[in-house]
Amino acid sequence: MKRLQIGSLFVLLFTSLVLAACGAAPAAAPTATVVPATAVPVAMDIVDTAVADGRFTTLVAAVQAAGLVDTLKGAGPFTVFAPTDEAFAKLPAGTVENLLKPENLETLKNVLLYHVVSGNVMAADVVTLDGKTADTVAGSAVNISVKDGKVFLNENVQVIITDIVTTNGVIHVIDTVLLPPAKLADIVDTAVADGRFTTLVAAVQAAGLVDTLKGAGPFTVFAPTDDAFAKLPAGTVETLLKPENLETLKNTLLYHVVPGMVMAADVVTLDGKMADTAFAGNSIKISVKDGKVYLNENVQVIITDVMTTNGVIHVIDTVLLPE
Repeated sequence: MKRLQIGSLFVLLFTSLVLAACGAAPAAAPTATVVPATAVPVAMDIVDTAVADGRFTTLVAAVQAAGLVDTLKGAGPFTVFAPTDEAFAKLPAGTVENLLKPENLETLKNVLLYHVVSGNVMAADVVTLDGKTADTVAGSAVNISVKDGKVFLNENVQVIITDIVTTNGVIHVIDTVLLPPAKLADIVDTAVADGRFTTLVAAVQAAGLVDTLKGAGPFTVFAPTDDAFAKLPAGTVETLLKPENLETLKNTLLYHVVPGMVMAADVVTLDGKMADTAFAGNSIKISVKDGKVYLNENVQVIITDVMTTNGVIHVIDTVLLPE
């Protein structure tokens, strides 16, 4: 009986081993892990980088219209302070459209080149230039200031992204379009360009004083606006412009001119004093009331220190009439 039980156990054990061997799955071969190749960015020049970025469509269109593509694709290196589309959108309505007109090509080019500095100026360099200026390719300089670790150009244009490296320079992104300072003109051309002095300009022309006020000077001109002339009694301007009143017109205009460069800071120190005018033998009285400057008691200086190449203009609200 025991021999039978041992034999049965042997058979069961053998059968289990055979079945286990037959049912075992073959070991899986190890599979290789495929690692995707890392894309290496293709370096591009300043123009192509701006195009690819997508935030500079207005800037790119302006560069193309100004014929500056080849320049900014050149060897450089250049540092470009690039205004975004949002920066251009902050300009007064119609500004961009006017700049893109063919007749404004030189102005557009000057504005764009005012955003370009020769050389590779990285952010680490810019932050060390607090209080200094950087010459632009346009010929005018930008003022650099650092406030609370932020970089500003011309006081209110903030650099918001830095060190976009290109094959021919570097781009720093700014939040406002940089506008180059207006080129100074002489007293006459400044008055003409301003647009508020059409009557004064017409009078200067009629009196034959254009060449005088375009001269070397320097002159200080107290310039009445068109509104100031409109305050005169009806017919006064028309009478002064008649040929027979040429000397009176000339003297009236010269009564608004003081030889030399008298800035606002100088004028406010002259309270109670007289200033000799270009109308020989005639002076104007200066008074300061509550920080405001008046001439001959009732003529107020409303805008000061309009600089020109041959002097300075202070705007007044009433025409000065010699006694």
